[in-house]
This record gives sequence, structure tokens and C-alpha cells, in this order.
Amino acid sequence: MHVVVRALAVLNHLSSYRQGLTLQQLHQQLEIPVGSMHRLMSTLEHEDFVSRSPTTKRYVLGANALKLGHSDDYEPFLIQPPAALMEAERRCGESVILTQLIDGRVVAVSIAGTKRPLRLFVRLGQEVPLHAAASARAILAYQDPALAEALLSSFPRPSFTAGTVRELNRIIDHLALIRERGFDVCDNELDEGVWAVAAPVYSGPAGRVSTAVTVCAAWSRVTTAAERAAAARVVLDAAQRISREQGYDKPFTADPSEAELTDLFAGDADVIGLPGLDASWARRAPNTRAKS
Repeated sequence: MHVVVRALAVLNHLSSYRQGLTLQQLHQQLEIPVGSMHRLMSTLEHEDFVSRSPTTKRYVLGANALKLGHSDDYEPFLIQPPAALMEAERRCGESVILTQLIDGRVVAVSIAGTKRPLRLFVRLGQEVPLHAAASARAILAYQDPALAEALLSSFPRPSFTAGTVRELNRIIDHLALIRERGFDVCDNELDEGVWAVAAPVYSGPAGRVSTAVTVCAAWSRVTTAAERAAAARVVLDAAQRISREQGYDKPFTADPSEAELTDLFAGDADVIGLPGLDASWARRAPNTRAKS
């Protein structure tokens, strides 16, 4: 019973530290001997009640612990598509999705649909995988790095297609690229034959990010650099409009023109690393296209 009490104390304590704690920190804060703590954490990790980051060495709650008491009823969070989503759908003729970070999960809370054929993994009120969806990565990229890594470490990272990237370090490196260029791309990673581009929505003067706008299209409809650039510009415009409506009043530092985007997509290659998308435009002269 003593071991059970200790295990429950660890899980309860970790629930207050979403960025995780090291073994030494748990030992000090819970006053459990290091040897006992090590054996306890090894068992909890084996049973997927905790997960340990390979880079920070911090423990966070694992998938099985997160299931306890979790409800997947996101009905209270679902909203009618805002005007910016409807306008984006009219401009590009594709499905436009608004996702939100809710209790460590990214959920599709609004969808402006299209009659054009498209088979999507994402449905209204559904969680999207943090590692494989542009809509989720565009949000995670703007979280505290330790929190983003903790969330990615807490959930399984299954393969949905041959293009799904599962390696934690590659995904974390990719988050930095998203911040640099201001959007993310998902190319056959989550759904076969589906291409998506997502951009973060900034909220309030501080520019906190908990939502993102995504355009999803059949791969056959966005085969050229110009078509992909047009979709990316639609996403950026919609995300910026919603950001302004939510009180963000600063310039959008990552705000490429459609011509710049066309140049970027002209070299489109691997999705997660995107070596063909040179982000040097983000390091050029200060942006003059910021919306007021």
C-alpha cells in the first residue's frame, strides 16, 4: 500500500507541472529516496503512466494517466465558423478548419466545409494528433518549448501514412522552423492524398497562441507552387484577421507576400524538414506588409 500511495503522490504532483520534473526534483519535492523513486518511475513509465523526455530528462504524465478523468466531449467548445473562416473558404474553395488547444489536446472546434471531394482525418469536435497535423504543430510551435516537448512526449506518435514523422527531435526542430516562417505544411502525413497549410492565431496584446487556421485540399488540386502559395496566403490572412479580432495589435513579423510564398514552394520537398522551403525571407528587412 505504501508503494501505491507513493505512485499516486507522484502522479498527482506531476499533474501540476505540465512542463515536467526531473527525477532529482521529484525526489526532493516528494521526499522519496532516490533509489525508490527510480524504481517507481521505471514502473510507471513501463505502464505508460509517465513519459520521460529524451532531451530534458523530465517526467510528465503519460497517455494512460491522461486518460483518467478525461472527457472527449468537446461540445461546449464548438463554434459556428467565424466570418474569417467563411471568407477563406470562399477564396480558396477548400475546407478551412479552426483548431484549439484544450487541456493539452488540439481539437477541431469549427469547420467551414466545401462540396469538393476530400477524405479527411479531421472532423468537427475531433482531436488531431500533435505530431502529424499542421493545425496542431502551428499551435505547439508557439508554446513554451518545455511544454511543447512534454505534450509531444505524453501521447503516442503513430504512423498514419508512410510520410508521418514520429521522431521527437525532428518534430521539435521543425517547430522552430514554423516560428521562423509563420506557418506549417502537412503533405501526406496524416491523410493520404491530402495537403494542408496552417497558421497560428495570436490572442490579446501579448500574442498568446492557442488556436490555428488550416486549409486542407486534395493533393491533386495544389500541385503547383502558385496554388500552394495562394492557399498559404489565404490561411495567413484568415489567421491575421481573427488575431486582430482577438485584440492582437502588433505587426505580423512572419508575413510573406504571395510572390515570396511562390518562391518558397517552388522548392517544396520533405514535409517535416522542408529543406526546399528556405526561410531566409524571415531574416530580410523589416516587414512592410503588416496589417493594421
